[in-house]
Amino acid sequence: MAISKSNTSLELYRNRSKFKWVVLVVSIVISLVSIYYTNILVGQLRAREEKLISLYANTLEHFANQESDTDMNFIFEEIIVSNKSIPVIVTDEIGKPLDSRNIPKADRAETKKERDKVLREELEIMEAQHEPLLVTLRSGDGSITGYQFIYYRNSDLLAQLKYYPVVQLLIVGIFGMIAFLIFNYSKAAEQNRVWVGMAKETAHQLGTPISSLMAWVEYLKSDEKMADQEIIVELEKDVERLNMITSRFSNIGSEPLLESTNIFEVVNETITYLKKRLSTKVKFSISCFPGKELEANINISLFEWVIENLCKNAVDAMGGEGEINIKILKANEGHVVIDISDTGKGIPKSMIQKIFQPGYSTKKRGWGLGLTLVKRIIEIYHKGKIYVKQSDINKGTTFRISLKS
Repeated sequence: MAISKSNTSLELYRNRSKFKWVVLVVSIVISLVSIYYTNILVGQLRAREEKLISLYANTLEHFANQESDTDMNFIFEEIIVSNKSIPVIVTDEIGKPLDSRNIPKADRAETKKERDKVLREELEIMEAQHEPLLVTLRSGDGSITGYQFIYYRNSDLLAQLKYYPVVQLLIVGIFGMIAFLIFNYSKAAEQNRVWVGMAKETAHQLGTPISSLMAWVEYLKSDEKMADQEIIVELEKDVERLNMITSRFSNIGSEPLLESTNIFEVVNETITYLKKRLSTKVKFSISCFPGKELEANINISLFEWVIENLCKNAVDAMGGEGEINIKILKANEGHVVIDISDTGKGIPKSMIQKIFQPGYSTKKRGWGLGLTLVKRIIEIYHKGKIYVKQSDINKGTTFRISLKS
């Protein structure tokens, strides 16, 4: 079944779908820009802390090698004691902790042994993050008397900022997903309203001419010359069919009644009706395995509509000449499948995913709603599935319907 360009009247749905992806891409770009800017801030803060620790070490070294006076005490208070954020441990030459700052766990330790254990664990973390700073101790004549090391790690603020982009991306992702779902839901709800409104209005518009046709049929039947004519019988069938179509449109939007029904009989009756109204060059065949007693839960009126649409599309795809083969099979897990195959033009692989969308039609003046309606009837009203089982260019297409038995 070949697919042609869609009608411009249904461009809205495709444009809205594109807009959905535009919103998604914009959200991703905003997230990436935000992450990039946050990483810049993290880098600047890290460099600032490294400079501060370097100043800390230089001050400590200078302080340790000078006699205490008012100026040095002031420097000590302003630079070393004022450090309230960067965790620092001062050790001797062999790595024994001498002093520490901004390590709450060590400050809360109740015993010296427990405190030393905490500081040793912190030293391993600090050494993995940064190289320790060397403090050279000298005597009054300038000779070296020993060394100390200053270990430090990133402040809690810097650590939090490091993970902030991930948290930010996660939050944006969650909101994006919620917006995406809301958008899809609103789109589906609007489509539902369009379908229901169109169906109800169509049923309403068909009511008057059908009533008129019924009256004319009854008038012709009252004429003795026309009463036994085959044309009257066929007209009655067509009027009944129009009544059924009106009923189908009326059912759109409401919950249809599903009943366990013999699938072969329904398909066979539908094909029998279509044969007299389609090209005589189209041959139909129906097979049922393992027998003709397979049943499924369907609404007869709506299901016949599905078979009609698929067969008419097949006839169009074959140009009014070819074969339509229908196979009814019992599947696993209590399902019945119906395969409808034609010998038409086939569907390009690039179009298979789009054929059930509104606007794609095999006819230049078609609305492209037939397959969309078929999918809606099978998947929403019958809780089944319909898809293209196989399609080969210039060889034909097979649609498969799966229903619960």
